[in-house]
Amino acid sequence: MKKETKALLTKYAICFGVAALIAFIVFFVEGFFTNDAAHNIQVLSDGFIVSGIILTFATALIYISDTGALVGVGFTMRNAFLTFVPMGRAKMETFAKYRERVLSKKKQNNVLHILIVGVSFLFLGIVFSIIWTCLFLNKAA
Repeated sequence: MKKETKALLTKYAICFGVAALIAFIVFFVEGFFTNDAAHNIQVLSDGFIVSGIILTFATALIYISDTGALVGVGFTMRNAFLTFVPMGRAKMETFAKYRERVLSKKKQNNVLHILIVGVSFLFLGIVFSIIWTCLFLNKAA
């Protein structure tokens, strides 16, 4: 197997493992297998939706960070820290120089695998939510 393919499969496996771990934590907290089928389907829906949303929003945050939109936050935090360090003010630079230095070092992350796994888990959660709505909503009322 090629190195690129193996690396890509590893990325997908890690993302799937993280999403599954988040889903299993939600399953455990909400008490999966402790009630009837209607409750279990609701728990499945909640677990998959929570993990899907977390991964999808993490992808969005990584993308926003890659565009350089959060450089100002880093600049502010760095200067606030340097204010309290002895001789720290000597290391301060202007925002323009800081932004140029940071963006020249920044590499673009490929986060498509995180997005695909997140959207897949979100889709599964929506499917379980639709199943619960079709089968059990009228019986619960």
